[in-house]
Amino acid sequence: MSGITDLDVLLQNMEPQLRVGEFVFCTIKSSSYEVIPKLKPIACFLEDEGMTLVLNKKMAELEGFDCTSVFKAITLTVHSSLDAVGLTAAVSNKLACRGISANVIAAYYHDHIFVQVEKADQALAALREFGDKVKR
Repeated sequence: MSGITDLDVLLQNMEPQLRVGEFVFCTIKSSSYEVIPKLKPIACFLEDEGMTLVLNKKMAELEGFDCTSVFKAITLTVHSSLDAVGLTAAVSNKLACRGISANVIAAYYHDHIFVQVEKADQALAALREFGDKVKR
């Protein structure tokens, strides 16, 4: 598995970036795979109860999904290994201390944090503090 595993290196080198757009978490029946190409989710996960999709808010609205909870995505632009220990905990704790929920999705190259739209700038600033400690 490629990617960085050392937590200190990950935290020092990540450059959190706000992804364009607003996103919502939706669910469909697990037998409804054929709608995935139309919905163009940025992420999906199959659970026993159904398939969770992360959709662009505009697409979700067009398709009639509940858009009550809306999120911005922050990508941690450091190639973290899926075997790394502590990154999710460090990020979640940093945001929790500021009253910000962290819905984390780990992908092959990067981790992606979904935070409430109204707290996105505050979350981005908090996550940048990890790298600021090194630059001083």
